[in-house]
Amino acid sequence: MKTQNKIFNALTAGALVGSAFFVGAMAPTESHAQARPAGWFKVCAKQDKNDICNTQIQSVASTGQVLTAISMIDVTGEVQRRVFQITVPSGRLIPTGIKLRVDDKSETTLPYLYCFPQSCIAEVKMDDALVKLLKSGGKLTVISTNVQNKENPIELTLDGFTAAYDGPPIEQEALAERQRELQGELRKKAEEARKKLQEAQDKAKKAN
Repeated sequence: MKTQNKIFNALTAGALVGSAFFVGAMAPTESHAQARPAGWFKVCAKQDKNDICNTQIQSVASTGQVLTAISMIDVTGEVQRRVFQITVPSGRLIPTGIKLRVDDKSETTLPYLYCFPQSCIAEVKMDDALVKLLKSGGKLTVISTNVQNKENPIELTLDGFTAAYDGPPIEQEALAERQRELQGELRKKAEEARKKLQEAQDKAKKAN
């Protein structure tokens, strides 16, 4: 039971390796421009007598805010568990759950499991049928509803999912490089947004 609780705590905290983008996520502001998703990848780690692999993708705003994160977690060893998690910013309308749509044809609703100050997580048991559905799809749409009762759809590509899920985990050096590339892109987006704001302010001053 202690081992199962330890595994569960690791999953619920979003603390699996490769989930660094969860740290420092800002409060929900859907107006931020969305950065290019980094794509699907898998990271694996050893915990006690268990092997934990997390196939995941994140959609991050230009501010660095995690808009949506998908985690498909496989635990093997002393504990056998398969989990499908969706993480969205906090400030969600809990009763509506999170809608998950594949290619605008297969849709289901996932109930929220818990919320942290910066994020809310929906979770269901993962099975082969869900994995097969994602492998056959091209686009994944995640729809959460904010406290203003407004739906916030985020589209994620399913290209590369099969290769990531069935293939070997990404090396730590490659993962670090992916994170550096994303951070560089986020800085570029932030600078572009700053320049646009400055130009708008200068234009407003001249108009006055």
